[in-house]
Amino acid sequence: MSAKKSKPSRRGFFAASAIGATALSMTAKSYAEIKGANEAVRIGFLGVGGRCQQHIDVILKMQAEKKLVKPVAANDVWDGDQTKGKGKGQGLYPAAKRMGIEDDKKHVSKDYRTILDQKDVDMVVIASPDHWHAKMTIDALGAGKHVYCEKPMTRTIAEAHAVVDAWKKTPLTMTVGVQSMADPTWRLANEYIRAGNIGHVMQGQTSYYRNSTVGQWRYYSLTKDMNPSTIDWNMFLGHKFEVAGEKVGPTAAEVPFDRAIFGQWRCYWPFGGGMFTDLFVHQTTHLIAAMGVRYPKRVVGAGGIYMEYDTRDVPDVATVVADYDEGCQVLITASMANDHRIEEVIRGHTGTLVFETKAIKKDDPKSPREFGFTILPQGVGAAPKGPNGDIPKEGEFVTGGLKGDDTYALWVNHLQCVQDKSQDTFSTPALGAAAFTTVNMGAQSYRQGKALFWDKEARKPVDADATWATQWEARSKKRGKPNQIQGWTGGDKGSTLTPPEYQKLEGPWIDGKDPAGA
Repeated sequence: MSAKKSKPSRRGFFAASAIGATALSMTAKSYAEIKGANEAVRIGFLGVGGRCQQHIDVILKMQAEKKLVKPVAANDVWDGDQTKGKGKGQGLYPAAKRMGIEDDKKHVSKDYRTILDQKDVDMVVIASPDHWHAKMTIDALGAGKHVYCEKPMTRTIAEAHAVVDAWKKTPLTMTVGVQSMADPTWRLANEYIRAGNIGHVMQGQTSYYRNSTVGQWRYYSLTKDMNPSTIDWNMFLGHKFEVAGEKVGPTAAEVPFDRAIFGQWRCYWPFGGGMFTDLFVHQTTHLIAAMGVRYPKRVVGAGGIYMEYDTRDVPDVATVVADYDEGCQVLITASMANDHRIEEVIRGHTGTLVFETKAIKKDDPKSPREFGFTILPQGVGAAPKGPNGDIPKEGEFVTGGLKGDDTYALWVNHLQCVQDKSQDTFSTPALGAAAFTTVNMGAQSYRQGKALFWDKEARKPVDADATWATQWEARSKKRGKPNQIQGWTGGDKGSTLTPPEYQKLEGPWIDGKDPAGA
């Protein structure tokens, strides 16, 4: 960040933002009008559970709007919920029926590899359980398919980097399904920060709070037709497959068939990472994108199962604290038994960005609401006080401007990139790997009871030691002019603060002599 400041102006700043303007202009209509986009993109769906139904909804809607997309294949290890007739029953055959392909055996299969073998499948949506994401993605890229993979991108850190490596070897387009990345708010905030408008960024803070009477993820219903005759249990487990030298999942001897594990797999470590990876990755992805950081140096995870004692493995309260070499911190916290969230903010030395939804017309209770960020100046030295003695929450509001469904908008961006032969989607695997590494290190820290460092050369977590604290203490002793590291002021050459006049009296007395000469 440069030290230069600019006066915030919502209209002027927003109009000047090429990224923001592009994001807003990428409507469904513009996708249909792309020059050369004269053939439908043929899409297969791998894992057609609850979340995938929303993706099918988007593609069917686009198809009804005469957009050039076509659902052509479905894969799932479960025959499906047959109790819902022609409705949105989950599973292989109900999903195939929704797409009108129920009689096409080549394109409807319990084995995802059958779908990848079809030459007329251009792209796959991967919405299987987390432990299958990496294997399916790598195989799909190897088969020449574009990929839209639900978050989290993988189950392990090694898998995440195996996916990035595989993707970089191809010209194919891949999007990680963090739908909030379709909102221009995060790109606008990053531009505002990089312009130096809030000074050195110290901390980002985000949360994900929910509440439930039955327990997190237990609201996924179990049905009698989930049984060994309708579910390929060995394929679900994945123990016959490997990624990055590790098996995709456990054997049937280790984990016998259980409806709860199949339908509510997010509650169990062998198949996911609980809140850490299922929910935190949403918030972490867009927050680090806005702040401009990627991999942390040091991560600590905390929490526990404090209420939901229902045979689950994963905690119902969790917090991750990630520290970065750039000189800042990210805090992610949540509970699944209380839905009162904390503010989502980015704190800089001279200003704070508060991410929130506000009414377009301030005094109209019926006014539509928009998501964006409010800019709060910092009263450096003495914070401004409101009429009640508190810090007033007044500042200019910058709207991201996203209209409509964010999943739909992320799809528009993904399809545009496919047509443009671009890998630069709003939510790339490179960003996905950084966000996932952060939250997964938090899960590992929680489970292992220790702080972790990120070894960027080996691309793996290692045990932390005292050097994180001692390096900052040593840096504090140095003198010199501020430098810049990836746009961040500060760094290893000294403070950006202006010392008071009396600070000249500082310094050790050697042989009884006053260093200030007083």
